[in-house]
Amino acid sequence: MSIKRKASLAAAVLLSMSFHFVHASEDLAVLLETHFPQSTLSQQQQLEELNWFAQAAQPLKGMSIKVMSENIATHYYESEVLAPLFTAITGIEVQHDVVRESEVIHQLWLQLISGINEYDAFVNDSDSIGYHFRSGRVLNLTEFMAGIGEDFTSPGLDLDDFIGLDFVRAPDGDLYQLPDQQFANLYWFRYDWFQRSELQQQFRELYGYELGVPVNWSAYEDIAEFFTVYVQQLDGQRVYGHSDYGKRDPSLGWRFTDAWLSMAGAGDPGLPNGLPVDDWGIRMEGCSPVGSDISRGGATNSPAAVYALTTFIDWLDRFAPPESKAMTFEEAGALPAQGNIAQQIFWYTVFTPDMLEEGLPVTHPDGTPRWRMAPSPYGAYWQEGMKLGYQDVGAWTIPAFMSERRQQAAWLYAQFTTSKTVSLQKTLAGLTPIRASDIESEVMTELAPRLGGLVEFYRSQARNSWTPTGINVPDYPRLSTLWWPNIADAIEGLKTPQEALDQLAREQDRAMRVMQRTFQTDLCPPRIAMGDDIRGADYWLSQPGAPKPRMSQEKPPGQTLPYEALMRQWQ
Repeated sequence: MSIKRKASLAAAVLLSMSFHFVHASEDLAVLLETHFPQSTLSQQQQLEELNWFAQAAQPLKGMSIKVMSENIATHYYESEVLAPLFTAITGIEVQHDVVRESEVIHQLWLQLISGINEYDAFVNDSDSIGYHFRSGRVLNLTEFMAGIGEDFTSPGLDLDDFIGLDFVRAPDGDLYQLPDQQFANLYWFRYDWFQRSELQQQFRELYGYELGVPVNWSAYEDIAEFFTVYVQQLDGQRVYGHSDYGKRDPSLGWRFTDAWLSMAGAGDPGLPNGLPVDDWGIRMEGCSPVGSDISRGGATNSPAAVYALTTFIDWLDRFAPPESKAMTFEEAGALPAQGNIAQQIFWYTVFTPDMLEEGLPVTHPDGTPRWRMAPSPYGAYWQEGMKLGYQDVGAWTIPAFMSERRQQAAWLYAQFTTSKTVSLQKTLAGLTPIRASDIESEVMTELAPRLGGLVEFYRSQARNSWTPTGINVPDYPRLSTLWWPNIADAIEGLKTPQEALDQLAREQDRAMRVMQRTFQTDLCPPRIAMGDDIRGADYWLSQPGAPKPRMSQEKPPGQTLPYEALMRQWQ
């Protein structure tokens, strides 16, 4: 039974019950045992936490709020289990809509621009943090918690327990969002195939080194070629050494804004994002973006970025299933579970539940995975200290232009869905952990062998090298719409990779120039270089760091490591 269906049944059972928890703690105890048996809190601590929500909500009882989030298992669980529970506890009715991510972005943008609020809160990716703190249109949670939200801030919130707070802070350290779910893009591969002695021998004879987890893009390409060109058939089916997607669709942009350029090594070292040049290729001076074109010191159209896009297209053409070019993110996500993909360089861990369903060709009869996840390989321009990939952090975001009561009610619901009473159970439902205490729990230790490396990744410091879009990007929704049409032009052969990225860099700088004039606050606005301030590509390519000059050898020797050795590094 799917997680979504399980959540629906749980909600139906819940809605058939009536509780007044403050005066009926025995009923609350039954509910906790039924719905939240797994928690890092004792049952008594859970009871105290939920009773706090009931008491704090008394001034808001009878209100109705609407919230929106994207369509992943974690948010179905919130919508169909946690929202009804919250209503039963607090008397605040919650309509929690679950839609495509593009709809979340669009609706939030409409509200922030117009000031007309249909929804009271959103689970919005932290990728928009650069806009949120600059615009003045999103609630500053640090100020809110110290002011009109103080009486509605849980004593058990424990912000230090959240693993993603660095991704939702402004340069001054204030919080503008509260993390609700996290997942990373990691390397995924068929561990069982990589362990076959005959394939190991064949690979060694062809390439001169061991078949294992690729450390760099050169090894990934060799493995992709090996399975697609030389192996071709395994267990009676055609197999491929690579999986991706290339349809002209907004999700195509995610492949690149979700840190493909950083994996190639286009930006600078620095965490959570490269400084002064980040993984979008945008250069910063202080906290202000100053350009993405190479002539302005950016790296969006630099040699390393061209290498990244050229490699992406080459692998898609040569090593992925033929239908991949016509697929979107949602369609391609299911491909590895079908059992004919050897590896994927850029696999979102949010798909983990889909890879664990009974009867899949990628799981053993006992339900354990035939696959594993591992660190992403890096490109030729990557340097130590750079981010290694992307991590999605969906975080509660509350518009600033609403009544205090609506903000307080939305804040209560956001805290409830992330509270320690429910967070571990929610993690088990969607496998998108947000709290260190949940990750380190015995429950996750017992579950780890079934999750193919997910627990080990989140328990390691490696998780800090997978980061979302950062503060360099002053308006994620507006700028992200520029990426996919230009990338699609290159994939379809309408432009060369250099021409497509030149166009993207120009469009991105033009858009930021407009933002420079229209932002309502003077906090870290774009300051795009113009006229005599443009120093030119030759100047910037001669300077240390990004943008980096073209390397004479963009495919160094391939390097792999045994999976177990990589796991020891994570530990």
